[in-house]
Amino acid sequence: ECVDDLQVRIEQRPGCHVDVLVDGDGAFQDPVGGIWELADPVVSPGFTSGLIGMPQEIKLKMIADNADGVSPQEAVCEAIRHKRVPNGKKNGGVFCASQSATLGTTPRRLADLVGSLCDLTSGSGDKGTPVIHISGYFDNYLDD
Repeated sequence: ECVDDLQVRIEQRPGCHVDVLVDGDGAFQDPVGGIWELADPVVSPGFTSGLIGMPQEIKLKMIADNADGVSPQEAVCEAIRHKRVPNGKKNGGVFCASQSATLGTTPRRLADLVGSLCDLTSGSGDKGTPVIHISGYFDNYLDD
């Protein structure tokens, strides 16, 4: 697939590790009616394996709003510290969190989250930005 080939070509440079995603153009032609729709149902038609999966995020506002006996900042820091890493390893930015800490988060695939970010920053059609470089998206407070 072209995303894997592009990833290999970029990673030939020393110190480079990237995941590659081809962003949808924000429109698709309905296969039945032939009408052009403005919301593409597939965020990305292709992406590398590092973007497979779903993040397990905690809802910081919910934790801060329900801080019991501690400051909201302390409650958030404690919740972040207690996120569990599967098998003791970081897995592409994906961590396990307690079920109550994730309440209110909308489960979305990593590729869809990154694709949506690209769509917001790239512009539209032939007037858009052809390449978007996203850095630090998978950084995690757990690493601090």
